[in-house]
Amino acid sequence: MLLDPSSAAALLRLAFHDCQVDGCDGSVMLSYSNGSITETESDMNFGVRKLDLIDGIKRSLERICPQTVSCADIIQLAARDGVHLAGGPYIEILTGRRDGKLSSKERADKQLPAADISVDKFIKNFQQKNITLQEGVALIGAHTLGISHCRNFEKRLQPTEDPTLSTSFKLTLLVICSNPFLSNVTFATNDATTFAFDNRYFNAILNGRGLLKIDSEISSDQRTKPYVLGFASDQQQFFNSFTSGFLKLSSHKVLLGKEGEIRKDCRFVNN
Repeated sequence: MLLDPSSAAALLRLAFHDCQVDGCDGSVMLSYSNGSITETESDMNFGVRKLDLIDGIKRSLERICPQTVSCADIIQLAARDGVHLAGGPYIEILTGRRDGKLSSKERADKQLPAADISVDKFIKNFQQKNITLQEGVALIGAHTLGISHCRNFEKRLQPTEDPTLSTSFKLTLLVICSNPFLSNVTFATNDATTFAFDNRYFNAILNGRGLLKIDSEISSDQRTKPYVLGFASDQQQFFNSFTSGFLKLSSHKVLLGKEGEIRKDCRFVNN
């Protein structure tokens, strides 16, 4: 199964979500975990896709070199390649992660950042992973790819309109998200270049066109705005900071050596 730029956003989100819950251990892929409800059942994982693509890569690898490459590594490598194919930097990430044996909806509910996360919580989240503020802003720049569903930002439109949204953008979103019963399927693109990993996102949020609350807030908060301005004017600076941040995030609480296992099937622990 081949990767392509249109898959980049989903693969990157999958990688981020895996690392946010007890580290980068492939737990997001598990469909059964000792009778527990798994991470994919969490509302916080709404819209997580391309698990089937990871499954396909795993099956191919198992035929050639069985139990050698972990699902945790495949997730991070696929995200890395997706970013590069979409025009972003090529990141020399480390490998050797092993797969965890537990997946918990409850842990995902608690550890995954909410769609309306504040700047304060965003800063705390990344500080816990030794990620600098500049790197954290760059990682949020992953929103340059893909879409956001109306359910994740409709509270910014009604009953009270968010004044940080530009008037024209707000009107567009009100049309797109006019039916609250369809908020799980209706969506808007994160920026004008949906399938390109570039710095257009930072220019968009500076002009009141940030879909999520955090998009708007990092463009105005005095702690984060200098980095937004820097990335908006210098794409290479964005790429450099994203690279260093991604390296840290993808190395967060990994299992090594005799810890965990290398699954034969990404959806189930080994017998």
